[in-house]
Amino acid sequence: MEGINHRRVEVNGIGMHIAEKGEGGPVVLMLHGFPELWYSWRHQINGLAAKGYHAVAPDLRGYGDTDAPSAISSYSMFHLVGDIVALINVLGQDQVFVVGHDWGALVAWHLCLFRPDKVKALVNLSVPFMPRNPAVKPVDYFRSLFGDDYYICRCQEPGGIEAQLANFNIKQLFKMFLKFRDPGGFFMPKEGWVLPNDESSLPAWLSEEDLDHFSNKYEKTGFTGGLNYYRCLNSNWELLAPWTGAQIKVPTKYIVGDLDLTYHYPGVKDFVHKGGFKQVVPFLEDVVVMDGVAHFINQEKAHEVTEHILNFIQKF
Repeated sequence: MEGINHRRVEVNGIGMHIAEKGEGGPVVLMLHGFPELWYSWRHQINGLAAKGYHAVAPDLRGYGDTDAPSAISSYSMFHLVGDIVALINVLGQDQVFVVGHDWGALVAWHLCLFRPDKVKALVNLSVPFMPRNPAVKPVDYFRSLFGDDYYICRCQEPGGIEAQLANFNIKQLFKMFLKFRDPGGFFMPKEGWVLPNDESSLPAWLSEEDLDHFSNKYEKTGFTGGLNYYRCLNSNWELLAPWTGAQIKVPTKYIVGDLDLTYHYPGVKDFVHKGGFKQVVPFLEDVVVMDGVAHFINQEKAHEVTEHILNFIQKF
């Protein structure tokens, strides 16, 4: 990680840690997901900086070395997007390129929804933009599909899942999270969740050092900040009512692994490939499905993802 610089900036009432490299070029802002950190973009930071870009990856609100407000209501989509707008301003930019993954993709979609003037072009990984369904709240929808043990549903009770996670070795937990490859979904039974006894070697894209970085940070911070994003899903649904039917009008590229659980939600493949996605994201220019790749695509296929980002943003 030589050459990556770190600093704290004040944004939207909180202190935010950012990692950056390649100052002076066009800014590419990379937003991580759960349960991750800026570190998930380590390969892209180096790859983009080597091509003359100013690569910036924050720890999002509630994660790593960024402040984690205690109130669940402080993790609404308005707060999350507000942090990023403020960061763009702190970086002295009118517009930036944005890359998002998982929850970072959701924040990036809504940044483009609220403030398209701030985004030159968008590359989002894993999570497509799904239009708001006025008939059903998101958590209720997932519960109807998968039941109470689905991870999104299990995260709703404040402190509940944290108490369960506290029973596990965090490094083993991260090994399980990052190696997870079941597109059928992720379940955490309330009556007793058993961590798989995984003695297998790590895949080539994941090292002991990587696991140490994630686990050492989470040993200090815990998971509550990131879990609070899920706890705001239904309240976000209420707050976002004025944007029902709105489109994302930013040039966009979407990349997903064919083993990503988000790609296997009912109806998502048809939505992505049969016109629904293009209807709500009219400037969608490219959809890439990577074979044999699971959820943590920017780490598993780091070089390929970096090349996909570069090939797209170099047009602008």
